[in-house]
Amino acid sequence: MLNHTILLKMNPLESNKEPEILSNEPTEVVPVELENTVDAVAAEQPENEQNDAGQTVEVAVVPEPVAEPKRTDYNQFTKNELVDALKVLITKEVDEVREEVELIKQVFYKKLNTEQEEARKQFLDDGGDDAEFAIVKDELEEVLKATLNEYKAKKAAFSAQIEKEKENNLLQKQHILEQMKILVESNDDVATHINEFKALQAKWKATGQVPTQVATDIWKLYNNYQEAFWDLIKINNELREYDFKKNLEAKTLLCEAAERLDSETDVVSAFQQLQKLHEEWHDLGPVSRELREEIWNRFKAASTAINKKHQIHFESIRKLEDDNQEKKTLLCEKMESFDYSELKTYKAWEEATQTIIGWQDEWRAIGFAPRKVNQKLYERYRKVCDDFFSAKAAFYKEIKNQFVQNFEKKKALCEQAEALKDSVDWKETTEKLVSLQKEWKTVGPVARKASDELWKRFISACDYFFEQKNKNQSGQKSVEAENLAKKKALIEEINNLTTEGNTSEAHARLRTLMAEWNTIGFVPFKEKDKIYKEYRAAVDKQFEVLNIDASQRRLDNFKTNLKDMSSKGENKLYREREKLVRAYEHLKSEIATYENNIGFFTSSSKKGGGLIKEMERKIEALKEECKLIEQKINLIEENI
Repeated sequence: MLNHTILLKMNPLESNKEPEILSNEPTEVVPVELENTVDAVAAEQPENEQNDAGQTVEVAVVPEPVAEPKRTDYNQFTKNELVDALKVLITKEVDEVREEVELIKQVFYKKLNTEQEEARKQFLDDGGDDAEFAIVKDELEEVLKATLNEYKAKKAAFSAQIEKEKENNLLQKQHILEQMKILVESNDDVATHINEFKALQAKWKATGQVPTQVATDIWKLYNNYQEAFWDLIKINNELREYDFKKNLEAKTLLCEAAERLDSETDVVSAFQQLQKLHEEWHDLGPVSRELREEIWNRFKAASTAINKKHQIHFESIRKLEDDNQEKKTLLCEKMESFDYSELKTYKAWEEATQTIIGWQDEWRAIGFAPRKVNQKLYERYRKVCDDFFSAKAAFYKEIKNQFVQNFEKKKALCEQAEALKDSVDWKETTEKLVSLQKEWKTVGPVARKASDELWKRFISACDYFFEQKNKNQSGQKSVEAENLAKKKALIEEINNLTTEGNTSEAHARLRTLMAEWNTIGFVPFKEKDKIYKEYRAAVDKQFEVLNIDASQRRLDNFKTNLKDMSSKGENKLYREREKLVRAYEHLKSEIATYENNIGFFTSSSKKGGGLIKEMERKIEALKEECKLIEQKINLIEENI
């Protein structure tokens, strides 16, 4: 809470008039007791003289003196150290540790929030789902809350005790006023009551504060009785002049101290020191009449300079808070207008999430808004964020439900395929399995951890059946032996192919021989892999001689294999297409991951630039592979 200084202008003989406010800082008003200024005003009245009606005495009403303790940098403390420091603080007087308790609380929750954000980020980096992230309860937070509750109870007890003491002080001061009234109205020699009156003044000063709502009225009574008494007293002139001289010296020193505060860089500290100087000023007695206005104007001028700086300082804080309010309001409006109702894919939701997180970072970078609206703005901002992440969680929940449904469908297909794999009704079972394979392609995706397992289970059952079917239908061994001889002769011709002369003719001849290879039927099963390796080695050798790029070579090889797959029926082509589609999707996912990761690097450093180039090379290679797979898929679809 910020202190408030009010400078009052008051004629001591016109105590029923309202005080004039000379300076009012733009902060929260702190009630103060006006009786602190009584002695200084009353004591300046000459004995047995009335003040001039036009004479004005200006006094400063200041709050309780604020000690300027050495600040502890709690930002350097750990959470354990903060809790330990708080436990030590609450053993001290409440009014001495109020600000430090609040500071520890703010620093603790700042560190706690930082840890939670880091935990969330680590969870997401490890592949976790943001909707599944749960904040781990911090035991230290419970200790902190318990300690704060203990402090609050102590603070409440302290406030109650203060109010009780103020009521007791009021009774004592009312009793003192009654005694002063008796002395003022006494018909006895007033001079004989000087010591008694001074004792009452001392007793008044020793008595503490009274309730704020009666402070002004009771002070006016005290001031009136004090003025009336000293107007009746004739004080020895020499003693009076000596007091004037000592008071002038002391007030001159206070003026010099106040003027030095103008060079103080810490505006708040200078303001608080000025309050202490005002208290000392009020405790001093009067100076000679001809110097009163001069010395007071000097002290007031120095005070005005400090008060003005203090006011400008808090006006700048208020301006900054107003700017922050405008920024936060605009940010809330922007977040509220963000439409995420049509997001249907993981990628879209992740992009939207990054947008929201960016706005959250922007919010945290903005400082506090004015206290009266700060909490409402935060609640508005929090609601937008909560609504977004609730919608995201609902989307992910729906996707998971779809995964579960698709899993059950594919599981059922696996069970049907496994029930058919041992069948020897080759024609009917083939049709059923082909139908199951087509149905498999219509079922949506399942969770990645279960996808491969289900596919292996399904395709294993299908492969087993077709392998058994092929074994039972292989009856042309002599033809296969003849085909083996043809393929050996063709390999020999490929090896002897010469590139001298026209390279394009050699390339065309190689294509012709490769096409001829595809027209040759099956060979004995045990010779199948061996003869194909010899064929591939011969073709690859000629490709290298003819300088045909690797991608084209791989595509040509695939065309050769496609002929063999086609002869085994559509089911083989469907399985190959399924495998290629899955490989294509996997490559696309890898490309998206690399492209996303590039955004986290900066090319400003040598290391960062090298990483970016390496990742770009990988992306290009993956794109080339995707292009080749697309061509293979197109070839399969032409043959289905």
